[in-house]
Parts: sequence; C-alpha cells; structure tokens
Amino acid sequence: MIRDLYNVRLQPADDGPAPLTEEEERRYQGILFTELGNRIADQGWARYPAYTTEDRRRLVAVAHRLAAYWGMEVHVEAEDLCGMRLSLAGRGPSDPVSAP
Repeated sequence: MIRDLYNVRLQPADDGPAPLTEEEERRYQGILFTELGNRIADQGWARYPAYTTEDRRRLVAVAHRLAAYWGMEVHVEAEDLCGMRLSLAGRGPSDPVSAP
C-alpha cells in the first residue's frame, strides 16, 4: 500500500531538544548512578539506551563514578548503535574503566 504525504515540512535543526542545564545534568547522572548501580550490584551488569554521543558520554561518566565508589573496575561497551552495557570486571569482555 502506498500512502502520499501532503503538507509535510522539515523542521529546522534549531527546534531540537535543548541541552540539559548543569543542575539537570547533575540530577540525571545521580539517578543513573543509583538505578544502574543497583542493577549492576544485583545482577552484575546493566543495559541502558544511548542514542546520542552525549548519552554515551554520560554513561561513561557514571561508570567512572561507580568504579570510584566501589573501588573496582566497571566495564562499558556499546552493544549496538542504540545501547550500552555496563558490567563489573569478570562479567564479560569489555573495556575497563578503573577507579582513580
């Protein structure tokens, strides 16, 4: 079945989502730290969607914080174009993020 689209207009790039403020970023990373940390502590790994470079950067930062908090390696790997996997050392092949 073919459908014709009428009155479809491209939106300018400026209408995209605004970046998070410093406070929003801090709160979001705090939530990720708690939720992903609990999931990793329970099952040894956690998956989380990462659609943008900013999402991936944020998850790597959370992995660094978890590694520092626990004093052990937390591995971060991209599972595909849309998701990342965080896991404890020894729970699968990945790139380690060591505690500072």
